[in-house]
Amino acid sequence: MLGRISTVTITTPDLPAAVAAYQRYLGYRVVDDGALARDVARCWGRPQLAGQRCVLMEPESGTETYLRFVQGPAYVGYEPLACVGWNAAEIIVQDVDALAERLAGSPFRTIGPPANLSFSDKIRAMQVVGPAREVLYLTQIKEQLAAFDTPVAACDVDRVFIVILGGASLDALQDYYHQQFGLARAPVMPSVVSVISARYGLPRDYKHPIAALQVRGQCYIEADQMPALVTPRPCDPGQLPPGIAMVTFEVERLPVDLPSALGPAVAIQGLPYDGRTVRTCVGAAGELIELIESG
Repeated sequence: MLGRISTVTITTPDLPAAVAAYQRYLGYRVVDDGALARDVARCWGRPQLAGQRCVLMEPESGTETYLRFVQGPAYVGYEPLACVGWNAAEIIVQDVDALAERLAGSPFRTIGPPANLSFSDKIRAMQVVGPAREVLYLTQIKEQLAAFDTPVAACDVDRVFIVILGGASLDALQDYYHQQFGLARAPVMPSVVSVISARYGLPRDYKHPIAALQVRGQCYIEADQMPALVTPRPCDPGQLPPGIAMVTFEVERLPVDLPSALGPAVAIQGLPYDGRTVRTCVGAAGELIELIESG
């Protein structure tokens, strides 16, 4: 079974601007800044990325769930939420309304102002597009729900605890993660996702089929069935895709049979790997999945 979310990797054409925005407005701090190692690029099946600048950031809480920014193409034609794959990262925050005020006029463009979720007034969230055209859900949990094991924000803007995966078929997404990683299939929850409805010209109260697949470490994969007009995520040869390019999970043991593996399993030094064995594969919607064997 998949363990906790370790790292969310974001492709950015302007790495210094992205790092500065996360430092100033979200309180994230740099824990590593350097060239992408050759063995990492090889593990990703993208050896030509070796030497590309890469910055790893963590929240003020020091929780070891990282954001990793990698210098990459601008992908001028890419539009957030228009493609399948990793569509958003959800971050736990202490006060979403205060955060919304702070983000006004910042590089984080609000696409969904703070609002209670359609299925519970105990969860309040907003959605923004960041400087690398990555989508963030910024979520305040006012009261814990019995149905969901969620973390408590230990600082103003804490860690990623949910990653949002879009696909043409919710069944196909659930089947893949159940069969490949042993995740339990989750109940389908028809939910209002206003940012998706707005992108596709659907009524604001339109309910999209979604499911919350639980992984370890108080983390989830939210699988969203995207509207019929959704397109594949663009990716230049040898590069990472735009926006949220890849999500890294810990696993107790790497699967013996890993379909669509991109490179060999290798032990990698440095954060976030710490000498552990790593392998990367392609998921059901073309999403990049990196696995770290925790032992």
